[in-house]
Amino acid sequence: MDSKRRTWLIATGCAGCVAAGGAAVPFVDSLAPSAKARAEGGPVDVDISSLRPTEKITVLWRGQPVWILHRTPAMLESLNETQSLVADPDSKRTAFPTPVWAQTQWRSIKKEYLVVVGICTHLGCSPVDRFTPGPQPSLPSDWDGGFLCPCHGSMFDLAGRVFKNMPAPDNLVVPPYMYVTDTKLRIGEHEKA
Repeated sequence: MDSKRRTWLIATGCAGCVAAGGAAVPFVDSLAPSAKARAEGGPVDVDISSLRPTEKITVLWRGQPVWILHRTPAMLESLNETQSLVADPDSKRTAFPTPVWAQTQWRSIKKEYLVVVGICTHLGCSPVDRFTPGPQPSLPSDWDGGFLCPCHGSMFDLAGRVFKNMPAPDNLVVPPYMYVTDTKLRIGEHEKA
């Protein structure tokens, strides 16, 4: 093979490698998470200063609805009534681990504020609020208030604890969270002990 032809083959091969490398950079870069995805995976700050007793807000964290419920003293008292009726009263099961500080009757840092992921542990449906005590359709006559998953009938008390013999195998998940101030929550981070 003559030297001119060899030079052109080497030059063409090098140009092809550079072009392939240039084409690969955007492809590899596209595999990285977007700015929106990175933001959704990070902690979310929530101002709860205007949240009145019996009100619930929903915020999005990692693509999941997180409920923040401001419970009244009567709502907290109802947890005594449901203590013996729920499947895992102190959140000790390990399928959906609960932070140690939430392994209590009220399942929260501050008793009056419940913070849970609003997704049923059965098949991923979203339960609905049923805060009013008393008889209601699809609920027992001695209902103390809580959440009802309309898809398969799982019931949860006002601490997100599942009642016994329900399709849902576990309590609603308590995400990691902490108080930045008395009226500001950060969901997605917890204080290191």
